[in-house]
Amino acid sequence: MKHLRLAVVLAALTGFVGNLRAAAKVTLHVGDPAPRLQVGKWVQGEAVKEFASDKAYIVEFWATWCGPCRATIPHLNEIHNKYKDKGLVVIGQNISEDDESEVPKFVKQMGEKMTYRVALDDKKGSENGKMAETWMDAAGQEGIPTAFLISKTGRIAWIGRPMELKEKTLEDVLAGNFDPVKAAAEARQKQELEQKRNEVFENYSKAAEAKDWTRAEEHLDEFEKLLDEEERGDADLIRLQMNLKKNDAAGAEKVAKRLSEKEPEKAEYHDQLAWLLITQNALSKELIALAEKEATKANDLAKGKSAEFLDTLARVQFVKGQKAEAIATQQKAIEYADEPYKKGLQKTLDSYKEGKLPES
Repeated sequence: MKHLRLAVVLAALTGFVGNLRAAAKVTLHVGDPAPRLQVGKWVQGEAVKEFASDKAYIVEFWATWCGPCRATIPHLNEIHNKYKDKGLVVIGQNISEDDESEVPKFVKQMGEKMTYRVALDDKKGSENGKMAETWMDAAGQEGIPTAFLISKTGRIAWIGRPMELKEKTLEDVLAGNFDPVKAAAEARQKQELEQKRNEVFENYSKAAEAKDWTRAEEHLDEFEKLLDEEERGDADLIRLQMNLKKNDAAGAEKVAKRLSEKEPEKAEYHDQLAWLLITQNALSKELIALAEKEATKANDLAKGKSAEFLDTLARVQFVKGQKAEAIATQQKAIEYADEPYKKGLQKTLDSYKEGKLPES
């Protein structure tokens, strides 16, 4: 579950969005009227038969097997809780599910972390599902999680990964300030930029795979210039991975220290950095110490009550040779974990008791 959260961060930079689906010809764009809802069954919440003129909507496509989707759920729930009394309706639209009977169980297990409406797709006469076809495929969206923001006029105001939806965009839509012409133009610009980013990042990936580090560095520099100011800091995560892969300890330490100074109040950020470091092989003492610092910072910010952050700290302790401390911390992680994640954490605990790192 840990590296799934990190995958969400890297997804925003690399264009990876979970399991790929076959792309169809794009016929649905930002600014267009939203397709009608074709839900097979409402799993949670009051049914929505049509879009009301006094409401804005987020329709988010997800599946239980999708790691980035699971990592996004708490964030989406925060948006739901913050804006539900201001005219926002959030719908978690399940698609591409192998066994739909698992969805109600999953929602129940998530409890207070997933309180918005949840629906299954209508697959009558449709192999993939009517929502998947008329929304995702029509919009050329190739993976999940993907969210559609619908304005009070029933038009698509925004399409993208849920973690990238900015509050200002949402608040403008709720205030009735949505301009479909402007939104469509901005969406085209965004699409062109993303295409360029993907091309440059693919060049970086090929160079890194070939261990042509000089070329990889050049492509990564070019890629970073295509990111906005907020994203450029996260691009250092990729740079850190590159330096670790080419066994450049000094370069990795320099980037890691720079990363550690960012986002002083975001616990998950520091947990992600700690996990990225501590799951590498043959780390220097300096990088292990930095991983410990970051894991401790994340746990302090969470007041020691996050199963995920405790899991990271336990691994750091084990790598440092502090087996007893790692076992105690991992046991605490299990106590705070939601039911779906306890089994995996228990396997890690069993590995620590056997004196070995769990398989990644």
